[in-house]
Order: sequence, then C-alpha cells, then structure tokens
Amino acid sequence: MSSMAAAAAPTTFPKPSSLSSKSLISRFSIPFSRHVLQNRSAPRHSPISLHVSNSLPSPAVAITTETQKTTSTTPQSFVSRFAPDEPRKGADVIVEALERLGVNTVFAYPGGASLEIHQALTRSSIIRNVLPRHEQGGVFAAEGYARSSGLPGVCIATSGPGATNLVSGLADALLDSVPLVAITGQVPRRMIGTDAFQETPIVEVTRSITKHNYLVLDVEDIPRIVSEAYYLATSGRPGPVLIDIPKDIQQQLVVPNWNQPIGLAGYTSRLPKAPSEVHLEQIVRLVSESRKPVLYVGGGCLNSSEELRRFVELTGIPVASTLMGLGAFPLSDELSLQMLGMHGTVCANYAVDKSDLLLAFGVRFDDRVTGKLEAFASRAKIVHIDIDPAEIGKNKQPHVSICSDLRLALEGMNQILEGKRHKLNLDFSTWREELKEQKVKYPLSFKTFGEAIPPQYAIQVLDELTDGNAIISTGVGQHQMWAAQFYNYKKPRHWLTSGGLGAMGFGLPAAIGAAVANPDAVVVDIDGDGSFIMNVQELATIRVENLPVKIMLLNNQHLGMVVQWEDRFYKANRAHTYLGDPSRESEIFPNMLKFAEACDIPAARITKKGDVRAAIQKMLDTPGPYLLDVIVPHQEHVLPMIPSGGAFKDVIVEGDGRSAY
Repeated sequence: MSSMAAAAAPTTFPKPSSLSSKSLISRFSIPFSRHVLQNRSAPRHSPISLHVSNSLPSPAVAITTETQKTTSTTPQSFVSRFAPDEPRKGADVIVEALERLGVNTVFAYPGGASLEIHQALTRSSIIRNVLPRHEQGGVFAAEGYARSSGLPGVCIATSGPGATNLVSGLADALLDSVPLVAITGQVPRRMIGTDAFQETPIVEVTRSITKHNYLVLDVEDIPRIVSEAYYLATSGRPGPVLIDIPKDIQQQLVVPNWNQPIGLAGYTSRLPKAPSEVHLEQIVRLVSESRKPVLYVGGGCLNSSEELRRFVELTGIPVASTLMGLGAFPLSDELSLQMLGMHGTVCANYAVDKSDLLLAFGVRFDDRVTGKLEAFASRAKIVHIDIDPAEIGKNKQPHVSICSDLRLALEGMNQILEGKRHKLNLDFSTWREELKEQKVKYPLSFKTFGEAIPPQYAIQVLDELTDGNAIISTGVGQHQMWAAQFYNYKKPRHWLTSGGLGAMGFGLPAAIGAAVANPDAVVVDIDGDGSFIMNVQELATIRVENLPVKIMLLNNQHLGMVVQWEDRFYKANRAHTYLGDPSRESEIFPNMLKFAEACDIPAARITKKGDVRAAIQKMLDTPGPYLLDVIVPHQEHVLPMIPSGGAFKDVIVEGDGRSAY
C-alpha cells in the first residue's frame, strides 16, 4: 500500500448493532485508553413461578448485527489537507479524525486548554462550529442534534469550569441513551495533579455519568481513541463518551497513523446477538394465548418505528408509550393509548393495570412509569426485550426476556406473524372496545376560566397549525408534561426532552441542535419561564446563526410543577416557587420580550385565549427566530396524576390550584 493510500484509508469498525435501546457496557468507565471495559452484571432477583426463559448474549460469541442506520459514515474519498508524511499538531489530528468519521458540526466554546483545537477548527473546511454562549448550552445543543438526527452530537469545552459545565449534559445523555462525544482540553501532562489553573480531573468527575471516557497520554493514540469513542457512543446502548486531551498533546507534532485498529474486543464480544427464532416464537405464542395484551414502548423503539408499526398492524395490540418513546408509534393512531405513567392517560395506565400480557420493548421500567412496582402490571405476564442486559430484571422481573437489538427482534416476530397470520387468528376487539370506553370516559381535557389562556390549549393549537409535524423541544416541568400530552407526535425524533435527568434549561439549546441538524424543519421550543431563563443566553446563538427556532413560552411566573406539589401535598404553602418580583406581583417579571429585543429577535406577548391562534400562526409565519410569551395561570395542574410511589388506583383526575386539599 502506498503512503498516500495509507494516509487516506478510513478506520474500520466492527458493525454496531442498531440504536434500538441501550448498550451493554457498564455505566462506570475506566479513564485510560488501553483498558478493557468491564460489564456490570444485572441485579439478581429470586425467580417467580411463571418465569419461562430468557435469552442473554454469551460473552464468548462474536456478534454481527444490522448496521445502525443513523451512524455517520466515513467519506469514501477523504482527502487530507496535509501531505501523508507531513507532521501536524495533535489538535489538527483531532479535527481530521472527526472529519474522517463524517462529522460536519460541533458545538464548541473555547478556552485556554482547548485553544489549539479551535485554531485547528478554523483550518477545517468541513466542520462547522456552532458557538454556544455557555458550555451547558453547547452540550444540550449537541444532544438536540443527536436526538433529532440519530447521529452522534459532538461538543468541545476547555478544562476546569468549561469541562464541569458539561456534567449535566453528560448525565442527561447517559440516562436517555443519547450518542454524544465530548472533547475537553486539559492542562499539560506535567501539570496534572498539581492543582494548576483551571485543572479539574474531569475523567474522575464524569466516570459514573459517561459510557466510557479517555485521558489521552500519547499523541499517536488520537486517531484510535477518537474512532473508539465514536463507535462506543453509537453502538449497543448509545451514550456519552468523553475524551480529555492535555494541551501539550494538542500542540505536539506527529505524523498520524490512520490505520490503527480499535481495541475494543471485550466490548464488541458482548454486543448482543440476533435473537433466536425459538424465543421469538415463544413470544408470538404468548400473544396468541393472551386476551388483554398491551405494548409498553420506550426510547429503545425510536430506530424501530417501521417494524413496530408493522407488528401492531399484524397483531392489533394497543400501544402505550413512555415519555422517551413518544413518536415511535403515531399518537393519533386509533391503537395508541398515548403516554403511560405518572402523568399518562387514564386509558394507558388502565390498560397496563388490567392487561394479561405486557410487551415491554426498549424500556427500563422507570419509577415515573411504574409507580409502586409490586402493583405495576400485577396481572400480566411480562415480556422484556432490551439491548442492555443490565436492564433485564433490574426493576421488574420478566417472565420472558430477550437481550437483543429490538429492530431484529421485531423483524423476526413480524416474519413469524406473517407466516402464521391465518392460523393464529388474533382478535383483541373486545379488549380494544374496553379501552375505548376508558378513552371516552377519561379523555385528556382542561378547563377555561374567562379570557385566561389554558396552557394545554396553546399546545393544542400549535399541534393543529403544524399538523403534528414540528420538532418539539421542552424544558422540564408542567409545560413538558402538557407538551407530551397535547401534541400528537407522528414520527420518532420529533420529541426532544430531558427525560431521566429532568434538566431544566434543556429546551432552548436542544432546539438549536435540532435546527442545525434539520434546517428545513419547523422547530419549536415549548418552554416554561423557569426553564427558559436557565439558558436564556442561547438566544444570542440563535440570532447569530440565524436559526429559525420558534419559542412558545408558557409563562406562569412560577415553578409550576413544584407549585402543583405544594398545592396537593403541602397545603399550598409557597416555598420559593414564585419567580416574579414580590414587590410588583401585578407585573410580568422578568420581561422576556426584553431578552428577545436584546438579541434582535422578534417577540410578542398574549394574555387572552382569543388571541392564541393568530399569535401562533404569526410566530410560525415569521422568517427566522421568534419568541411568543404566552401568559398562563399558575393554578393549572397537570392531570391525570399518579402520586409518586402510588398505583393506578391512586390516580388523580380532577382539581387544580384553585381548590384546597
């Protein structure tokens, strides 16, 4: 092979499994690049009498599964701007390694320890840097990019406070299984451990909130480490990977070897194998024997949406979605029960409570879904399919479990169902009618008080005017739950929210990432005043990048969700949940329109229900960014509600802050 060919040859990867649920590796990682990742064993529970079987990958078996659809591919004819034998800085190697992986966008905020990387970025004609105004904004924007596109998001920060400002985003990406590569500058190697200026041991800080992390100690390792990080982030159960690079390594000259093999034999050997036909037939048999089956689908289904729809078409089983799974199955479909869990529909929670078979696909039995574990699906046989063996039996012991790529499992079951379609004669019409009665009896609803704007109504109108096709991001709180309830998501990756971590301030920067990844899409940040102000500085990024992000701010002057809990459980005693100016309670404070004006973004405020439709239409019709400040009453409650640790029998369906409890 000629030296030119050697320089241009792309790094080869083992095939990753589809991004169907989550990964096999431990949530605790090892900092140095040559170490082998260790798998965490799933917690063991005492067996129950109905346990049929399970299918976990054998550590000794090498796995080959379908290539992940959303993984960015290396350009076929990549041409380096350096001659093959030309020395270049480590920082240039980092940038070229990203280019070779197909990365064309990063969200990077410069500082002393990452200055060399930013200088190298200016020499790249491929990679665009979207400059956030805070590192947390950068990592959340990278998440929005990843969540909306399926491609890994890349963010870069300097050492010390720059790196620690990434922590919330890394934790969020781990909990919600979002592929992310975070690159941080570090003080020079000789100064590590001396409490140097802006030194933080970020590898140690992020050890338990990343899928894996690296401290680069040899400039020649950069091509391999960047390739490994990208592969780890996107394969198996996706998640964040951090690369910490000392400044002296960024400055060191090297002729890179682009043909280094990645050293992840232990990890790749534990990636799940294709599910066995025997286990899939067992699940199909359980479906045929059931009378009240329910699908419980989560974020692990986002890359298996077509296969999931076909499975529902073949079986006629109703579908309940988790917060993370919204859009995997269209919410407007007659078989959709919408969201289940703490603020899920009565119909969805009723279905799970009364079911005799629960098909849990790409989920982790989160406490906000299950409530009291012993009472959750207590009448049902449970089938759990997930890509992460640590989730099988962690919270709820299944009767049948398969650790596998969910797309492959659904494809296999669909083939079996198509072959046996006429023999099985699946008929769940009586069950569907029972659930339809619950839908009619307990619909999602809201009350109107005079001219006041119900926040649910504003979201309903947005859904109508966008025909359910917008990409929606949110902060965290009441507005988040209403956006989950009243917007009818038709497609996966159109719903971007901080689910597991519940990080306020997520909505605005996530919308930036989504708008960058989907330049032709309508992107709307449905936000609350509390969440919005946490990363309000990102309005500057939106303006400078001229991103057409629409912000619909549901402004109730309070921390709404905490107020709801105060109303329900603390006799409405306000404990620092009012966000306005106590000396001027009749005024809206702060004036969100002034934030928009400061960043040259058009904005408007509405206070009356009759103005909602025209105002939202104007927001959507205005080119570029727009902020709509929708003043809503703080007495509204998100309903239904199952109190934390409660069961379906404890569901609350009536009341608001205007009543005493």
